[in-house]
Amino acid sequence: MSNDYYLNNPLIHQQRRLAGHSSEWVQSFSCTHMKPLIICRGPIRKEAMDVFEEMGIEHYGILLSEKDSIVYQNALAPELRQLTDPDRVHRVPDYTGVDKEERDVRIRQIIKIAKDNGYNAIFTGYGFMAEDENMVSAMEQAGLNFIGPCSRTVHDAGLKDEAKRTALKVGVSVTPGIDNATAITLLKKHSDEQALLALAEEQQLPLKRDAFDAAETLADKADIVLAASYDKGVDLYSIDELAATIAEQVVVMGRDYPQNRIRLKCIGGGGGKGQRILPNPSSFDGDLDKQLAQVAELAPSLVLEILNEVKATGQGDNKNVLIELNIETTRHQEIQVIGNGDWTLAMGGRDCSLQMHEQKLLEVSVTAEDLEAALTEAVKAGRDNEAQILKQDIETLLEMERQSEVFGQAVGLDSVSTFECIVDRDKHFFMEMNTRIQVEHRVTELCYALKFINPNNHSEFFVVNSLVEAMVLLAAHGSRLPKPERLLRHNASVEARLNATNHALAPHAGGVIEHWSDAREGEIRDDQGISMHNPDTDVFMKYHLAGAYDSNIALLLTVGNERRDSYERLAEILRTTELRGKDLATNLEFHYGLVNWFLGNNINARPTTRFIVPYLTAVGLLKQQANDFDLKHAYQQVCAKALTGLRSNDEKAAMQQVLARKELLLTRPIERLFADPHILAGWLSINQDNFRFDAAAKSPQITWLANPVRVLKETYHFLNMDFNPHSPAATMIWDHDDEVLTQAIAFYDELERRLDCSDFTELNALLAAKTAPQGIDAEQWLAIQSAHIGYQAGCDILSLLPYIAMVTDFYALNVADDLSINIPERLTDEALQNKMAKVLVPPPVAKSDEILAPTGGMFYACEAPGLPPFVEVGSHFEAGQPLYIIEVMKMFNKVNAPFAGTIEKVLVKDDGTIISKGQPLFKITPDEIVIEETAEERQARVEKQTSAYLAAI
Repeated sequence: MSNDYYLNNPLIHQQRRLAGHSSEWVQSFSCTHMKPLIICRGPIRKEAMDVFEEMGIEHYGILLSEKDSIVYQNALAPELRQLTDPDRVHRVPDYTGVDKEERDVRIRQIIKIAKDNGYNAIFTGYGFMAEDENMVSAMEQAGLNFIGPCSRTVHDAGLKDEAKRTALKVGVSVTPGIDNATAITLLKKHSDEQALLALAEEQQLPLKRDAFDAAETLADKADIVLAASYDKGVDLYSIDELAATIAEQVVVMGRDYPQNRIRLKCIGGGGGKGQRILPNPSSFDGDLDKQLAQVAELAPSLVLEILNEVKATGQGDNKNVLIELNIETTRHQEIQVIGNGDWTLAMGGRDCSLQMHEQKLLEVSVTAEDLEAALTEAVKAGRDNEAQILKQDIETLLEMERQSEVFGQAVGLDSVSTFECIVDRDKHFFMEMNTRIQVEHRVTELCYALKFINPNNHSEFFVVNSLVEAMVLLAAHGSRLPKPERLLRHNASVEARLNATNHALAPHAGGVIEHWSDAREGEIRDDQGISMHNPDTDVFMKYHLAGAYDSNIALLLTVGNERRDSYERLAEILRTTELRGKDLATNLEFHYGLVNWFLGNNINARPTTRFIVPYLTAVGLLKQQANDFDLKHAYQQVCAKALTGLRSNDEKAAMQQVLARKELLLTRPIERLFADPHILAGWLSINQDNFRFDAAAKSPQITWLANPVRVLKETYHFLNMDFNPHSPAATMIWDHDDEVLTQAIAFYDELERRLDCSDFTELNALLAAKTAPQGIDAEQWLAIQSAHIGYQAGCDILSLLPYIAMVTDFYALNVADDLSINIPERLTDEALQNKMAKVLVPPPVAKSDEILAPTGGMFYACEAPGLPPFVEVGSHFEAGQPLYIIEVMKMFNKVNAPFAGTIEKVLVKDDGTIISKGQPLFKITPDEIVIEETAEERQARVEKQTSAYLAAI
């Protein structure tokens, strides 16, 4: 299945042909009168186009940003391969604008485009415009039907401070914190009701006096004055004053929760933007007061970063920043909720804990049906701790669903939104409601459909599988739609976000996709049309990942009867996906390794949001060890060891011939695994039961519990290197090697049948016997033993793989009986994490007097316009000190100095300059000269490693 999955689903066809339905009631919900303008981009735009066409909506159009279509060669929005009518494509400089003024201009421009071209509705998808209250309100006032939550819901739920206050009023559990830093700041300057009223009069604010008088607290009154100032577009406080308040409140919260870090979060952020986490007080010296003072000192600069990132530094912008307790062991879960203003319905959950830098990577469905099945299996297997956790998860899910419906009612939800929570074992806290459809919405809609039944005639109904379709229905017929029933489609689903990132998961812009294999059976691929072939030539069309927007390339989804099914199907999709191009870096291999890590450990594991960075560190340690091996040298040593003990020259000559023939058969897959540590991590995870470490021996020993020949066969399959006469030789097992391996597998199949023994340890013991077993004569037995020796010859080289896991203690990162993940303390060490990130992605080779750009992007010398640069000519900098900011795919990354030194020359003249990976940015004089390892020293180190490995086998 690909994007056509929804188009080929008979239930959808049944619902979407409403106009031809025999029931007048069903026909009345036709949406063919809707004429939407799509003002978002990426996979959701392509999905909306497909859904609209299936619904019979023929008149729709799209915005096309110049960044999407003009700046880069081959970056033309791939959706244009489907929408070829130029009159329905409307060009704008950007989708949202860089600041409030430009956003207002864009809103007016969108309204004009809609009016001039006959559109009567607006669809914003999951872009930030979808949660812009001013934009939604402007569309409503212009008479356009907004396909999404109304402006009242966006205001009450979308602004994080308002949402928390509403949640508290209706009994929804919230994260401890302070949500009114702006009100506190204002009251420091105007400390009573009379002073606030005088300020409103002085600034001629459009104050809602009735609401002001009715407000119960002085802080609430301050909030009403602030709301009036935002309406007028004036500032009543400066960013510096706000930052000072936040620094003070950080100290207040720190005294209440000294063991926790504190999160700063802009009320208008989302998608990982607009939030930062302050260090733990314990990371500083001194008593608690001194520690908190040092934490608070960092807050003002982070506040500025946050406001810059969400573009909320303009005159009259609401700059409120929430100060929240950071729940350290948090799992990020969310509930999909839908409503029409009168009723609300929860549609199950999603676990989005597998994320990095607040960016989600792998999203998994959480359904009561799947949890119940997992609970039954755990109880049956006697896994009591696991069963207890699963039982608690069911209770938590049901309570989160209930609270999502209560909160949805409170904010008048009249479309699709997401109720986001953090879960800490048996507790959960509401974070925010995203008043838009989410990137991962299909994880939910693949599990549940919606059945709308005529309340006056239960034989009349229609079924909706698509949440985009549900949004259109709600926009067109919301008040008439009865509360639907939730229909189970699949117990489980999972989504991997395929991003343009390197092996350390840092954004990597600029690559060109030159080949992408077609979606396979069972794959749902949302890629905005990138993998569509030329309709005339059926040739894949190159696509430039320009980096003007986010790093997402595609969403890859699968379903299953249980979570393991969905993961196994996703692993198979990732195994067979071929994605190649120029300067192309994606997280495809990361996902393949990660999915297999869970398959090899426990598919029901409960990772927290802290898991990915330690996991990457463990993967980096694997790569560091792999880099220290000379595979050819190691195989030579294995061969030398295999020849010891052979007496005759004929035996040695025969063995040498066998070992020489098998060298590439055995080393090619190892070489491939060494080259990609993410895939190596996946291989080690699913193969951990195939060998044993004997730590009690004089030197640690590795013993194979599975036949290495069978493991080798499975490894070729794992690497998608199965023999295929139509594939390039470089990507598969060679024909003569495949012949040897096939003969070996056939030999062991027959031997195990005749000896009635499939256990490799027992089989080895039987084959060591001098006397032939019953039914096999002595001569034949000798031939069998010789064949076994020949097929096993050289297989000791495969022990290199578990050896690397053993010396890096890879398996210490594992799943406990209670489904939590044991993270070794060393993997949380920030210095080691940074070091391993550089092992995974070595920085560009630089001269000793240069600092180079680690990636392409947009260069900024200072934290915000008007502020001094981080460094300038003559500045001395310390290791870890910020040098500059680079914006890559919407994310602002502060780059710190890798070592100490002095700036001699700044090589980038202007802020906003596009830089490329490896480009020199500064000429410097380092404090210390780094002495590089010589070739002789490296060779000695490699030989030492090889000797240690040989001792282990």
